[in-house]
Amino acid sequence: MRFFCPLPPYSILVIWALVLLPAHAAAQTIPDQGPQPISTRQFSAPQMFDLATRAEGDQDVLGAEKIYRALSEDPDLEIRTEARFRLAMLLADRQHRYQEAAVLFRRILDDKPGASRVRLELARMQATLGNSAAARKELRAAQAGGLPTNVAQLVRFYARALSARKPVGGSFEVGLAPDSNINRATRSDTLGTVLGNLTLNENAKAKSGVGLNLQGQIYGRIALSATTDILVRASGASSLYRQGEYNDINVSVQAGPQFNWSGNQIAVYAGPGWRWYGHALFTQTVGAGANWQKGVGKRAQLRLDLSVNHVDNRRNSLQSATDLAASVGLDRAVSARAGVGFQTFGLRELAKDPGYSQAVLGTTMYGFREFGQTTVLLSLGYHHLRSDARLALYPKRREENKVSATLAGTLRALRVGSFAPVVRLKWERNSSTIAIYSFSRLSAEFGVTSAF
Repeated sequence: MRFFCPLPPYSILVIWALVLLPAHAAAQTIPDQGPQPISTRQFSAPQMFDLATRAEGDQDVLGAEKIYRALSEDPDLEIRTEARFRLAMLLADRQHRYQEAAVLFRRILDDKPGASRVRLELARMQATLGNSAAARKELRAAQAGGLPTNVAQLVRFYARALSARKPVGGSFEVGLAPDSNINRATRSDTLGTVLGNLTLNENAKAKSGVGLNLQGQIYGRIALSATTDILVRASGASSLYRQGEYNDINVSVQAGPQFNWSGNQIAVYAGPGWRWYGHALFTQTVGAGANWQKGVGKRAQLRLDLSVNHVDNRRNSLQSATDLAASVGLDRAVSARAGVGFQTFGLRELAKDPGYSQAVLGTTMYGFREFGQTTVLLSLGYHHLRSDARLALYPKRREENKVSATLAGTLRALRVGSFAPVVRLKWERNSSTIAIYSFSRLSAEFGVTSAF
């Protein structure tokens, strides 16, 4: 189907047709106008689209691709939109180049955020690539923007594409991160204790630095039935600094079944995790959990997470604990270009020493908005922590209030291939009854992420 109304005339040199299509196709398409120099013979945009359509019919996929690519850079918005849509469909359905197709659909939406059919196709690409969360987000955005009757009939079809589970996949992100407080430490010179005020050495106080942030995951999926898989995932995240004693590295492996039916998804998993801080193993974790996702109406999605973990602290056995965690969140599309969401969570940590046992409650709220080729996200968070008992060294029981804010932007206008720059600015402030746990932190991150 064509994406827009009849195209306005536009001319390009016939050399495109002679280079990009077989000679017989060009001869059948161009009316005989008598001898004339090749460089002066011209086509209108509708004629070029017709040439590309004939090329597809003749199985000349590469020829059609080249014509669409030429038209996709046309200064006329309607012409380049039609060309990008046709090219994306060609790449996806005839050549299985789903990632390139996703980038093209995203470029169309940067110009035409209300193009619901295009957003549905982007959701289909995300699902095919294994990005089910991103696919559901696009489906919610499409329905929030309002769907024509003929397009609404496709929603159920594309929603079913979310069950087409990709067998192997992964993702990766890298960025440079200047940080005012890489060790999340106090700036105070002294620490109040039952023995009086102690002077802190420089290593116990806040340090600034520039880190290299890396995070990624790989996964494999084994289909047991039309609705059930076994999913195995390995993930990692690290912040690396020139001062190696502040390096923070996390690695985990999880495996378990995943069930999909009638708009519901339940995943159950178990596995180990490790955290290194500085040059040594800090904690080793073994745990299990489950999460449930369900669509709520046309615009929203509900998510519930539960987990239990045993954490073995290798530096202080009194901090070894069993952690029980739960969270509930809701994401909602406000329009085709904007969305909001929140998450409320709780953590109960039962440590060997009651002074290290604690309860945490918190909430996070976010909103995003697309402005042309830039997506801006604002996130605000708050959590409260209270320990079960006073540690012997300190005069008060530990109690904290932490607030945080993140402002991020994805700059698709500067994309390279399927990647685009992302800029994040983060601020945190933690107020504690124990001075050594009080800190403030301002950091930035300059990295790359998927452009679609």
